[in-house]
This record gives sequence, C-alpha cells and structure tokens, in this order.
Amino acid sequence: MTVTETLEEFYRHKFSGTPSDIQQEIGDFNVFDIEETVTPGGEVTIKYARRDFYKISLITGENLFHYADKTLHVKGSSLMFFNPRVPYRWEAVSKENSGYFCIFKDAFFVEKLRSSFCDLPMFAIGGKPSYILDEEQTAFAAGIFRKMIAEVNSGYRFKQDLLVSYVTELIHFAMKMEATETLFQPKNANGRIAAVFNELLERQFPIASTRQRFELRSAKDYADQLCVHVNHLNRAVKETTGKTTTALIAERLACEAKALLKNTDWPVAEIGYCLGFEEPAHFNTFFKKLTETTPSRFRNAG
Repeated sequence: MTVTETLEEFYRHKFSGTPSDIQQEIGDFNVFDIEETVTPGGEVTIKYARRDFYKISLITGENLFHYADKTLHVKGSSLMFFNPRVPYRWEAVSKENSGYFCIFKDAFFVEKLRSSFCDLPMFAIGGKPSYILDEEQTAFAAGIFRKMIAEVNSGYRFKQDLLVSYVTELIHFAMKMEATETLFQPKNANGRIAAVFNELLERQFPIASTRQRFELRSAKDYADQLCVHVNHLNRAVKETTGKTTTALIAERLACEAKALLKNTDWPVAEIGYCLGFEEPAHFNTFFKKLTETTPSRFRNAG
C-alpha cells in the first residue's frame, strides 16, 4: 500500500539508524554517493511511497522510475527531482548504478529561497521531474554533488549558505534545459482564482491511506472555499485553462485512481470510496468514461 516515509525511517532503512554525521543544524540536509548506500547483493528497488522530504538524484545506469501514475525508463544519466506530495519508486534494471542524491526538508531553505518549491516546474504537481543528461552535463552535475559532500563534512561556519547555493544551482541547471517550459504566472484576477482553485485541488493529493478521503468534489465545493459564486469560479477557470472546473477535477481524480490501482493492493471499491464514490458502480462508470476501460482491467493490464 502507499505510505509516507519519514526522514527518520529513511535513515533506519538505509543505515539501521540515523548516521552520526547528519547535520541537524542545517535543516536535516544530507548528501550521499549512491554506491555507498547499496550493500552488495542488497535490495535495489525502492518502495513506492511518498516521503516527507525532498530528494534530488543524479543516477547513471538503466532504471525505471515510477512517479505518480507514470513510469519512465531511463538508460544513461538522469537528474530526478522528487517532492513530498507525489509518491514514487526507483527500480534498478541494471546491476551497476552510480551517482549521488541529496535529501532535505523545507527548513533547509527557510528564508533562503525567494520562491516556493511549489512554483518550480520540477517540483510542481504534473511537472517534469526527470532531466536526461549527456556526458558533459553528467560531469557538471556530479561536480556539484561532490562539492556538497565536501561541504557537509567540513567545519565551515556558513556551510548552509553554500549548500543552499549548490542545490539552487542544480535546480537552475535543470530549468535551463527546459527553456520552453514556462511557469504559469497569474496576471489577473481570474488567473489568481484559477491558481488558488488548483492549489486547493492538489492539496487533497496524493491519497496515502485508506483512511483519507477526497472531500471537495464539485465546483461549488471549491467556490464555497474561495468565497466566490460558482459561476465566477467556472468562468475564471475556463478562461485561464480552457477547461471546465468539473473536467479538471475529474481528470485529477482519474490520475490519482490510476496511481492507486497501479501501485497499491487496495480493493477497487476501497479506492473508489477514498476518491469520494459511495458506490463501486459509480466509480466504475466514472473511470470507464475517462479512460475507456474499467478499474479492474486497468490494474490487470499493468
């Protein structure tokens, strides 16, 4: 089932406890060489789960990355960005993988980063978390990670400032490779309403437990939260996105349904209930309308 792994659980899983060199004073930041975290003959498949921390990985080898409801097959080097809102799993195809990764919480960037992580394309819901690198780009990114490792192990008083700079450099390095992908910046009242609607919608995901339930299911539910008339919300969303409020909610529900069907062993009826469908038949009808197949067939096809 889909769970949320804490930073403490990560350390217990990887190192049988928190490593002695973790730097609590720099916001739970740490960086590792991948080869040093995999024991010979050990498990190289990471469980599908959300984490309560951010992760940036540079991996060279052949791997499958399961991210939300998508699977990416990468042979070569890639720079991957993971955030606490989206469950993911790394599955090694080749036995030899190399690279680095760093992990950190929001506290690491408090008062250091001008914009929110949610505004960055690699950390946004529906954004692109993977960046394929050539040999020169791989060497450049690896150099930044090696600087991080040296700094974490140093006694420099202002190491956090340098580490923030290195992570920021990685982020901008990736963003430069995707110059055609621009951030959505609302410029008018309708744009702002649509942006807040999307934030309210995404805030309910991912569904990480069978005890969790999707509550805001209709355009009126969101209009009430935003203290605007439902017609006003519908016009703003349609003008900004080109789609209706109802269509966007349905698409996001279908996306989450696919992720749960593919990556959990929850009964189909349980998944439907978590997504706000009181009756399994209603969930089946909804899913088939948007995907042209039933939930059971979708799960079995995977």
